[in-house]
Amino acid sequence: MTIAEVVALWPWLLAGLLLLALILLWRQAGKAAEIEWEHGWMNHLDGLNRLLCRRYHRLHHDHIELPAQGPAILVANHISGLDPLLLFAASRRKLRFLIATEQYNRFGLRWLFHAVGCIPVDRSGRPERAFRDALRALREGEVVALFPHGKIHLDTDPPRRLKGGAARLAQLADCPIYPVRIEGVRAQGKIFRPVFLRARAHLYNRPVLDCHEVSPRDCLQRLEPLLAPPGEGK
Repeated sequence: MTIAEVVALWPWLLAGLLLLALILLWRQAGKAAEIEWEHGWMNHLDGLNRLLCRRYHRLHHDHIELPAQGPAILVANHISGLDPLLLFAASRRKLRFLIATEQYNRFGLRWLFHAVGCIPVDRSGRPERAFRDALRALREGEVVALFPHGKIHLDTDPPRRLKGGAARLAQLADCPIYPVRIEGVRAQGKIFRPVFLRARAHLYNRPVLDCHEVSPRDCLQRLEPLLAPPGEGK
């Protein structure tokens, strides 16, 4: 075989190696999945996300301390666009995320948000519809996840009051709130860059919060320090 023939075959060899790598990655993703979704391809996406977060972003492998079944509300501080992927990767249960409509309708991503059961929130029109959908999900025994700051909020930003949705849902559905603190993400404050910049992510389970016998305002006051950096808000 001449040098010219080898050079001509080189792109095909690279394409073959790339295809083989993708096949092996897809198989590995299937083994890494921990949730049984309605569609098999979603199981592989679940596994791919867990591989991304655990191996690339070095997410600490401890799972979020959610109940094995029954309704629950998962809340976390919100520092980047990587946050939902980290929470999905650390959960043994499906999460129904509340997400702003403008994010839900992002070009090329709506199919994914729909597939994982996100609940779009129309903040400029009818946010109560999303609240009813979230309440229905809880009453059906699902886990609803949200960021009570309502948007990305860094520890260095001016204080921002928590939204009241988590407390109201907890009382109406009579279920606990499971707070999680997210740390170790790079390019905090950004949406897409943190997904690609390797991090050393860590999720800290905070004490479970029962708001059944307190007012929503008192519930939020108890929740705020649980999402703050250690030593703050006490």
